Amino acid sequence: MMTDQSHLKRRDFIKKTSLGGAMAMSIPETIAAVFRQEKTSKIALKENDVILFQGDSITDAGRNKELSEPNNTQALGSGYAYMAGSQLLYQHPGKNLKIFNKGISGNKVHQLAERWEADALSLKPTVLSILIGVNDYWHTLTNNYKGTIEIYRNDFIKLLENTKKQLPELSLIIGEPFALTGIKAVDDSWFPAFDEYRQAARDIADQFDAVFIPYQSIFEKAQKSAPGAYWAYDGVHPSIAGSQLMAHAWLETVK
Repeated sequence: MMTDQSHLKRRDFIKKTSLGGAMAMSIPETIAAVFRQEKTSKIALKENDVILFQGDSITDAGRNKELSEPNNTQALGSGYAYMAGSQLLYQHPGKNLKIFNKGISGNKVHQLAERWEADALSLKPTVLSILIGVNDYWHTLTNNYKGTIEIYRNDFIKLLENTKKQLPELSLIIGEPFALTGIKAVDDSWFPAFDEYRQAARDIADQFDAVFIPYQSIFEKAQKSAPGAYWAYDGVHPSIAGSQLMAHAWLETVK
């Protein structure tokens, strides 16, 4: 005869197995598991570090471009850069961190290069985070852009070579371009071509000894907890929840 305690244990086991292992994991646990699989090392933040977020609209997130000072709420926008930056300032009040966001909506790699002196090198960052690539592919579909995967890869390498030459002690973080298929702007026609941009970003991170953030895997695993549109309303731009997902992942790269 089954005791009450045995019945409760059996019911709990059935509940867990019906949800599946990934479903049972919390979002922070899921992100941590992805990074464990990647065997990612972390950047040790130092006193007086200057942290710069660079990229396109995902990084821009409606920031006020008239404001140039670090650690300013409006200058950091409303996305993952603001969320990650605010957490860093909260966690490390004694480090005198200076955090900038210079992402600009619509940018591709060659447009980063055009403004790199003013929006990157002149700030003398000690930690540089770059998320770029979705427009390098997306605009070939919608904006008559003639870019190719080779242009993306070569432009990105050239940009980082120039950056490391001028800032040899710089710590680099490279985010993986991501797209959630079946949501508004993104359909099956994106793949497998877009995967080449993701792989290029990963290869470049390896080449420059940068910490790599596997955003695609993180978003895909997050969809086991909520639909894709919950995380990225058009398949590219993150929602509030998606921005927090990205910020949490970003924070896994530093200590």
